[in-house]
Formats: sequence, structure tokens, C-alpha cells
Amino acid sequence: MSEETNKNKYSADSIQALEGMEHVRMRPSMYIGDVGVRGLHHLVYEVVDNSIDEALAGHCDVIEVTINEDNSITTRDNGRGIPVEIHKKEGVSALEVVMTKIGAGGKFDKDSYKVSGGLHGVGVSCVNALSDHLHAFVHRDGKVWEQEYERGKPLYPVKSTGTTDFRGTIVTFRPDTSIFQQTTEYNYDTLASRMRELAYLNKGIKITLTDKRNKDDKGEFVSEVFHSEEGLKEFVRFLDASRNPIIGHVISMEGEKNDIPVEVAMIYNDSYAENLHSYVNNINTHEGGTHLSGFRRGLTSTLKKYADASGMLDKLKFEIAGDDFREGLTAIVSVKVAEPQFEGQTKTKLGNREVTSAVSQAVSEMLENYLEENPSDAKTIVEKVILAAQARHAAKKAREMVQRKSVMSIGGLPGKLSDCSEQDPALCEVFLVEGDSAGGTAKQGRDRMFQAILPLRGKILNVEKAMHHKVFENEEIKNIFTALGVTIGTEEDSKALNLSKLRYHKIVIMCDADVDGSHISTLILTFFFRYMKELIEAGHIYIAAPPLYLVKKGAKKQYAWNDDQRDQIVRDFGENSKIQRYKGLGEMNAEQLWDTTMNPEYRTMRQVTIDNLVEADRIFSMLMGDEVPPRREFIEKNAVYANIDA
Repeated sequence: MSEETNKNKYSADSIQALEGMEHVRMRPSMYIGDVGVRGLHHLVYEVVDNSIDEALAGHCDVIEVTINEDNSITTRDNGRGIPVEIHKKEGVSALEVVMTKIGAGGKFDKDSYKVSGGLHGVGVSCVNALSDHLHAFVHRDGKVWEQEYERGKPLYPVKSTGTTDFRGTIVTFRPDTSIFQQTTEYNYDTLASRMRELAYLNKGIKITLTDKRNKDDKGEFVSEVFHSEEGLKEFVRFLDASRNPIIGHVISMEGEKNDIPVEVAMIYNDSYAENLHSYVNNINTHEGGTHLSGFRRGLTSTLKKYADASGMLDKLKFEIAGDDFREGLTAIVSVKVAEPQFEGQTKTKLGNREVTSAVSQAVSEMLENYLEENPSDAKTIVEKVILAAQARHAAKKAREMVQRKSVMSIGGLPGKLSDCSEQDPALCEVFLVEGDSAGGTAKQGRDRMFQAILPLRGKILNVEKAMHHKVFENEEIKNIFTALGVTIGTEEDSKALNLSKLRYHKIVIMCDADVDGSHISTLILTFFFRYMKELIEAGHIYIAAPPLYLVKKGAKKQYAWNDDQRDQIVRDFGENSKIQRYKGLGEMNAEQLWDTTMNPEYRTMRQVTIDNLVEADRIFSMLMGDEVPPRREFIEKNAVYANIDA
């Protein structure tokens, strides 16, 4: 048989049977989502989840997470400590089994953990496989035990190295740079958001996050302690800090229904947005599921029953819809399920049917008691619902106007849109450009084959502070909707988008590199987040990064996107270099705009993603809402990172 034939032969020998740890290293994205920034931080969450499991079982109340100087991570808890006895089946210490066998761990033993956090149960062994070094210490039964690993393989058997009065597990790991090639640098704020979330979801636990890479004004390591005595009630207050409540108290309940632990907290505010966040075993189920369906059912039926009995709906000429009961509502639903069944594209949609009735019953009882005991708040809520219903009917008419305009205009597209000739949406991109002047330049500089230009006049409406029908009546927003081609949604679910009709798979926000341009970009992002979140989640939204400077000397010229690049170019060019500061896109000619900002071969674009839905909701509310103090505090804290134009 020829050598070429041998190469193409597909036989039993062609099948690779990878062991668990080898498979993790070969296909890390299957276990942690990706090998970028998100996957890197997921390693920390997996280790902390083990400590949270100990807390849920009632054996741990202190968790410490430290970012070390070399970007390694150390976690420490005061739980029972991972068992170290010899595992009967594997013939080695249980600690080594937990650290080196995918799927090993106490969370699969219902006698050890009734409920455990996390989605996949891959746990610390997965972290071990993706770390170039991991060191585990177990303090248990008065002794200290330890073992080290390189890329998931133990360097020596588990050994006892001393005595101790402490109880718990300490794990230090350093992510493998050959796996995480994009970065191995941890973001403090990202970890802080998750630790804060875990503290609220598991009240009574004290979680400390310390960053040994940075020191505060007192010369001490940057550190925060996350601890909550009231759990979800405090969580709701934290999320709604920049909104105005219209009732006096957070409505909450905690208990078991049908053997399912359920915790709910909610409050009404004067905004027009619905902010529902749901969790299963501490995981944010951003796709919702049966627990969220149960919440909506319980909320709608109970409030509808109360509103009908109050007589406040007698003069209404139309039916109240489910959406009306949730306008201006911030709510968190957290359930603990022994064997969760996840569905959806990202496996974050709960499918357990028994959870629906459990949550619905819990919410109904909670609301009935609150409405009966707080008649003034009950009246305020019903009045809010009536206003929402009236606004919904006005919004429906506005939406119909948008749809009618789409049908009657030429090609169903806005007159200001300069479309591209390519018909495949996957190859097409549209630039939302600030102003007619920059829009004109962009039209001249673009590649007409696949690039479309939609100029926006001035600052679009701040949707965070606008009623729904005002949003749909806004001319610039109507143009965005019709240009993109997506259907706006049904009356029952005004935020649902049909992405199958999307005309461009890259939607690029292109604004001036100044304060006004940043504000316009934020307004557009707020609109996408509140009304077209699916576009962000599907990875279709980008922000263009035009250069800030042009450095010239004689025939030589080079662009710079920040001050450091500018200074380096000046050093390279030498004395008498001329620096031009671009304050707006209109200061560039069509060729320059193409070369620096629109040419796919050379441009820099930032894709907009949502790593933490809860934190994103809070930030948009704070930056774009009515409350000034939280916004001022945020700006003062983050001003050191801002680029201020002179």
C-alpha cells in the first residue's frame, strides 16, 4: 500500500482516546467557554464554587480570594477540607482524585452536597489541567496535607507537612500561558462583581478579595470584603441605587416550596424598564427558564386579582397585559435545584418543570401578604400598572407607524441610509455615524460593496428616561430599526427581536473621539442594551476606534490611537515632528478615514459583549438615569482612567 494511501486510511488506529485532563487541555473551550478573558476568570469561579458548596452544606462561612503579584490566584476557605484518605477505587489520595479526575468531587454524592453551584461540575480538576502550576493545601483533622501539580499532573504523592488548628482548603494556581495566549492578567473589577454577587446570593458568607498587584492611598493592598445579612433584599437595593423607588419597602420572601428552596426580592421604581435577574444554584440564568416563568405567572395573577378587586381597572377600555405588571420592576429570583436541567444556546435556561409551580406559589403568597399589609403601596403599584398599559397602547401605535413607514418607503429603508450592494448579511456591515458631515466623509471613503452608512443627527434619545412610545416615535431610533431590518416585537413581548431579518452582521458605532462622541456612543449602547440586547449577546455590536493623532515629519506620517503611541512615534521621527489632534471624524478626509477606521485590514474595532448582565444593568441605570449622587461617585472613582479633552 502506498504512503499516500496510508495517510488517507481511516481505521480504529485513527481514533484518539484522550484521557480527561488531556481532553481539557486539547479542548478547553468545551469546559470553560473560551480561552480569552472570560475563560480566564471562569477558572477562579470554578475554585470558589467548591468553597460555596461547602457553605451551602453549612460547613463554611469565610472565603478569601487573592490575586498575587504574578497573576496567580489563591483561594482559601474554612470548610471541612478536601478528604485526603486513600480512594478505594483509584488507589490514591482523594485529594489527588479531586484534582486530577474530571467529574470527581463530593457534589456528585447526594449525601455530601444536596445542592451544588456551577453548571458543569468540572470543578478544580479542570482548573488544574489549564494551569502550569497548582499547589493545594488541606488543613484537616489537625494536620496539613499538600500536593503540587504541573499542567494537571502531580509532582509527588499527597504528603503531610505539619500540624494545624485551622480547618479548610487553600489552592494557588497560575493559568497556563500556552492555553491563555490572549492574556493571563486578571481584572479586579470583574472578580469583584462576581464575589459581590455570590455574597448577596449566599447571605451570611464573608468573601474577601485582595489584589496584591496594587496598593491604596494608605499603602495597603487593594481589598474588599463582601458580606450580606439580608441577601437578595440588599442585592435589589444595590441594583436600584440609581433609581427612585415608588414603594416603601423591598418585597421579599425566602423558603421552600415542593422541596425547592426559593428566594425572591423585588421593588418597583419610577423607570420604564423591566429588570428581572434569575439564578439557579448561584448561576445567572440570563436566558431565563421555568423559575422566571413561575415568577411572572405568580406576579401577574396575584396583581391582576388585586387590581380587579380594587375597582381601579373599571374605567379602562382594554385588557392589562403581563408586561404592564413588570414595567419599573427590579426583581431577583434565586432557586436551588438538586438536579438542574439546562437548555438554550448557552445552557443557562432552566428546564425543570417542577420549579414553575414552586416559584409561582411562593411569589403569590408573598405578594398577597404584602398587598394586604401595605394598602398604600398596593394602590401605587396598580396606578403604575395602569400607566404602563396606557403607554403600551401608545407604543403599539408608534410601532405600527414604524412598520408602515418601512413598507411604504423605498425598499423599506430610511432615506438617509447609504446601503451596500452585497446581499449576504454575514458579509455586510453598517456604520452608525455621528452627524451628516462625518456621514458624508464615511460615504466617500467606504467600500460600497459591503459597507453601509447611516448618519445620525445629534444625540439620540436617552431611552433610560423615556416611555416606550416616545422611544418608538424618535426619528433617529426609527431609522436604526428600519435600517437593521429586525422586527420590533409583539405586543406581549415588545423587546423580542427576530434576528433572522437582520441585514448586517456587523453594526459599528462610529463617533468622534471626544466627550460628545463618547456620550453619543453611550446613548446608542443604552438603546441597544434596553431594546435590542439580543444583538449584543449575538456579538453584532462594535465600536470603531478612530485615531487621536496624526504625526508627520516631511514625507513620513503615522497615526496614533493613544498618547503613548504618539510619544513613541515622535521619538522615532525625531525633532520638528508635527502633531495633529483629531477632535472629530470630520477633520479626516475620506482616504484617511478609510485607512485608519474602516479598512478591515488595518482598523481597530472593539466588540461589545456582556460579561455580567446584572452589573451592566446597574451601570447603564447609574450613568443614564435620573439619580446624580451614584453617577458622581462612579465618575470620581473612575476619573483616573478617563481621557479628558482639553
